[in-house]
Amino acid sequence: MTNAAPLPPEIARRRTFAIIAHPDAGKTTLTEKFLLFGGAIQMAGQVRAKGEARRTRSDFMKLEQDRGISVSASAMSFDFREYRFNLVDTPGHSDFSEDTYRTLTAVDTAVMVIDGAKGVESQTRKLFEVCRLRDLPIVTFCNKMDREARDTFEIIDEIQENLAIDVSPASWPIGSGREFLGCYDLLNDRLELMDRADRNRVAESVEIRGLDDPLLETHVPADLLAKLREEVAMARELLPALDRDRFLEGSMTPIWFGSAINSFGVKELMDGIGKYGPEPQPQPAAERIVYPQEKAVTGFVFKVQANMDPKHRDRVAFVRLASGHFERGMKLLHVRSKKPMSITSPVLFLASDRELAEEAWAGDIIGIPNHGQLRIGDALTEGEVLRFTGIPSFAPELLQSVRATDPMKAKHLEKALMQFAEEGAAKVFKPAIGSGFIVGVVGALQFDVLASRIEIEYGIPVRFEPSQFTSARWVQGPRDLVEKMVNANKQHIAIDNDGDTVFLTRLQWDIDRVLRDYEGVKLSATKEMLQ
Repeated sequence: MTNAAPLPPEIARRRTFAIIAHPDAGKTTLTEKFLLFGGAIQMAGQVRAKGEARRTRSDFMKLEQDRGISVSASAMSFDFREYRFNLVDTPGHSDFSEDTYRTLTAVDTAVMVIDGAKGVESQTRKLFEVCRLRDLPIVTFCNKMDREARDTFEIIDEIQENLAIDVSPASWPIGSGREFLGCYDLLNDRLELMDRADRNRVAESVEIRGLDDPLLETHVPADLLAKLREEVAMARELLPALDRDRFLEGSMTPIWFGSAINSFGVKELMDGIGKYGPEPQPQPAAERIVYPQEKAVTGFVFKVQANMDPKHRDRVAFVRLASGHFERGMKLLHVRSKKPMSITSPVLFLASDRELAEEAWAGDIIGIPNHGQLRIGDALTEGEVLRFTGIPSFAPELLQSVRATDPMKAKHLEKALMQFAEEGAAKVFKPAIGSGFIVGVVGALQFDVLASRIEIEYGIPVRFEPSQFTSARWVQGPRDLVEKMVNANKQHIAIDNDGDTVFLTRLQWDIDRVLRDYEGVKLSATKEMLQ
């Protein structure tokens, strides 16, 4: 099967994307407004607001609500105009690269949010690199234009230089900070005016005939209008026009300006994602490439979330459908265990509301409740043996030993740790010598998250303590050689939560020594989650 066959209309109307941003650039607020305009929620709850509006609908774990950051990626589906949007939320802080990386394996495009006053920040740069590795097309939204922002050309220059990508303005801001009136829509020659009075109202749109239309003078003060005309003329001369092919191959990003908190510029951004964004794309598997228009249903698990409902110890596996038309009640092959699974209660997510999914198409994200059978990287098919590639597992950069403050609860702690390991929130290592567990994470905040969740969800207070080890490597090589190395280095050996052998290191010297003494043994910092 090649990609020559046309996409069925239901698949072609899907747009599956993630929002990436540096903490505090306004990602959660933008997500809320997307849901508001998609009709999914009535009143957008802002992250730093008061009282009722404070309970942001897409940040659902207690720790996230306390800190105002999104810790666990969730997926939300809603209709907007003729499109079906599947928005996958990414964690919004400096630590969570692995969860975020995996989220980006499940989407076809990314929306990069930058703060108009700060420009490209460190986390934006990191996430952008990940998108680049996956050749994801990127749409840019420059947020917070209602506050003092930098010069528009300066922002565009910074994106072009820092991220080595061409930028094509889709809109142009009129004034900034207190003087910010709105934007000029360069793609449709429209004037978009912001309403500061009601933050959940859509801005007023004025149809005009180009920048010389006298109508402009009735809406925009003379000094701002002169500046707008001059800047747009320069922009049209110096910056490239939007070219969809270049955008889809990842060498150009269109940029919209706005203020998510004031609901401004968001609808134009959504129109842009619908009109220019990619429909569901083919997915790579070890055996072949899987095309979305294939009849047979296939999908892969990119995230497992435990305890989405604290009253029920459930887990939900988030599955990206790679091909076909899925219907509730279907029996699919769970490739890793070679067992069939009846998918009787798949769910679609509208922020924290779940509803049963009667059907879903390639490009959709569905949740499959399960008791731990589904793991990250697992493939589901109608019988074909497929293993989807590109879902990585990274060696943790921080290791700590963990113990329950009440020794009677040690057994329960093991169960809790295994649950979090399968969710991908941490790596759990059982050392070959001694008792207890070593927990590995990619960023320090994850230890706080784990301690808080183990206590809230399992009622076990725990203590994390420094470990003598600083990193872990997966051991690969001929069986007899690996056995020989393991037997001679028992104090460094552990088994991870998937049952794979791991070499725990204190110094780079430990790694060099093993590679020197046991030629043929590989110590790897990543492993493919091929299941």
